[in-house]
Amino acid sequence: MASLSFKHIYKKYPGGVTAVSDFCLEVKDKEFIILVGPSGCGKTTTLRMIAGLEEITEGELHIGDTLVNDIAPKDRDIAMVFQNYALYPHMTVFDNMAFGLKLRKTPKEEIKRRVEEAARILDITHLLERRPKALSGGQKQRVALGRAIVREPKVFLLDEPLSNLDAKLRAQMRTELTKIHQKLGTTFVYVTHDQVEAMTMATRIVVMKDGLIQQVATPQNLYDLPVNVFVAGFIGTPQMNFINCNIEKKGEDLYFTFGTNSLKLPPEKANNPALKDYIGKEVILGVRPECLHDEPRYLEAMPDSIIEANVDVTELMGAEIYLYLTTSGADDEEQQLIARVSPRSEARAGDKVKIAVELPRVHVFDKDTERCIIH
Repeated sequence: MASLSFKHIYKKYPGGVTAVSDFCLEVKDKEFIILVGPSGCGKTTTLRMIAGLEEITEGELHIGDTLVNDIAPKDRDIAMVFQNYALYPHMTVFDNMAFGLKLRKTPKEEIKRRVEEAARILDITHLLERRPKALSGGQKQRVALGRAIVREPKVFLLDEPLSNLDAKLRAQMRTELTKIHQKLGTTFVYVTHDQVEAMTMATRIVVMKDGLIQQVATPQNLYDLPVNVFVAGFIGTPQMNFINCNIEKKGEDLYFTFGTNSLKLPPEKANNPALKDYIGKEVILGVRPECLHDEPRYLEAMPDSIIEANVDVTELMGAEIYLYLTTSGADDEEQQLIARVSPRSEARAGDKVKIAVELPRVHVFDKDTERCIIH
């Protein structure tokens, strides 16, 4: 088992392209760390640097107590599971899983023990004599995992391993991977662009953009306390609503104003000293879809935080309804919003509705830097 330590890691390609910049992170032993971000953000490059498949341009990478910058991939005691599984088509499942051990000249009895143990953990004992072409996507995924497990590595590296599976199987494999991590008690570093995978499996999530770490936190902290607009918009489905608005003082009270809408800040927000410098200025208001309500009990309880909106589209999701709304916004432009409301909502496309904004739970971001001012 091993920890990982990234100290000011850079990856620069010829021609001045920097894929990863000043990557600093401490991964604890047995953690399930997920690197998440849009395509081209540097997450797979980072994974490949851990594996030794990409050279580190600057900085130091330690696996356990060992500096591994110049250590060959085969000597790093890591195992990688690729997106396309990379199984040998002419070999049986048993031989695919045993291949790496045979190369290391592991005794036959030990190979048999490790392969059968991994097959039992992954519930693929009945598939050991099959070849990859006779396997489903989920079964191939398990074999690829099994080939990594038999190596008994210090660190597992997984590069978008579920992206080729259908939605139902992906959800099932998320649960399986979490169980496997708990059983093995090994460090997992996992790359995905799917924030649902990140939120459901990770001990901590590393959000990346343009080769830079934006935030490292537990899934719940990322959701509740995003440091900037990018993280706030990337984590959460449907994504957070962003509203350009002004903070205005009327008497002793502060208001968010945009278009014809005026929302009175609750005392815990209005009294926050961080807002003092933003009175009379434009900010970005961040509101999660579940913080917009059309039920009468919310409208009655929040008379100072109601906006009027037109319903453009409704999406019934079973346990909830998504309302796609339009209200008046800053600079006479229309403001688009998504509300996640009760399935009992009677709002229909074309309706004009009143929406209560749960202001104690909103986020306020600086318009220029996009950094969070208050949560």
